[in-house]
Amino acid sequence: MTVHLWLRAETKPLEERTALPPQHAEQLLAVGFKITVEHCPQRIFSIDDYAEIGCEIVAAHSWQDSAPEDAIILGLKEFSAQVTFPLTHRHIQFAHAYKEQQGWQEVLGRFTRGNGTLYDIEFLVNPDGRRVAAFGYWAGYSGCAVSVLSWIAKQNGTELGPLSSYPDREALLAQIRTQLEQLSVKPKIIIIGARGRCGTGALDLATALGIEVSPWDAAETAEGGPFTEILEHDIFVNCVFIQQMIPPFITREMLAEKTGKLQVICDVSCDPFGEYNPLPIYSQCTSFNQPTVLLENSADVSLVAIDHLPSLLPKESSEDFCSQLMPTLKTLNDIDNGVWGRAKDTFLEKSAQIK
Repeated sequence: MTVHLWLRAETKPLEERTALPPQHAEQLLAVGFKITVEHCPQRIFSIDDYAEIGCEIVAAHSWQDSAPEDAIILGLKEFSAQVTFPLTHRHIQFAHAYKEQQGWQEVLGRFTRGNGTLYDIEFLVNPDGRRVAAFGYWAGYSGCAVSVLSWIAKQNGTELGPLSSYPDREALLAQIRTQLEQLSVKPKIIIIGARGRCGTGALDLATALGIEVSPWDAAETAEGGPFTEILEHDIFVNCVFIQQMIPPFITREMLAEKTGKLQVICDVSCDPFGEYNPLPIYSQCTSFNQPTVLLENSADVSLVAIDHLPSLLPKESSEDFCSQLMPTLKTLNDIDNGVWGRAKDTFLEKSAQIK
């Protein structure tokens, strides 16, 4: 049976990444896939690159009316709030709905009402529960970069302005190095979750810039928070992927009484609406247009909580992500088993909890 994969256009503003770069689409075509690609002006890769390798090219968002019933709709980010109609297809994407985030029942309800199926990318896992593909490294790398840029802005008496993507990591590093050279000091950073994929990315960014880091992981957090040591650093980057309730790392009370150095907090995990959030100090995400907000009663501490940080480096992050995902994509002709079967079981379990 031919697998028909339909790469949809992203709807999230400034989301330039894709789940399927042209070089990976070509590999799937070579093993017999049919691939349809929607126009998407903000995608980092040109639509011509897809056409040249033999993909079918269609209008943006045409999957809603034109995709065959057996097509598998592939995207990255969740649908916009305007997508309220029942979903009849099989969808591969991040949905951010399995941890009872705000609006999760409405999100899953669209699939159940249309007899569609969600294969949430965050829950594509091996038998040991480890994710088969993640943007974690580039989320940590970009989050740490934005944190440093925010800290630099604060040294100059301002808040960080709107962000845009960079063509590659060297362009990003060059800009930050130039700005740091204009200051007499560098920040000190604490990274919690430093041994994971996300934390490794954050640590690599700091190391590339010659910034002092306190790399915390399971051993340092074993006794449970809150942790006053965070206040001894200029920047706190949270890279922990949480799947259960734990004591908070930092609290509103700590920030209100703060006497230390802390000026910037970056929550790379960015889950302010979930019950598992170890940073219960904010209630809304930030964005590329407004990358930071000042936390209330916090002695001028700025928060970075952007839920698509890897978009800062869309080309590298897309290519790395899809390289991880490719072995699993190639098994879509057996979608009822393995990684895909487990993902469907998770969807059925979570959607059964809708009240």
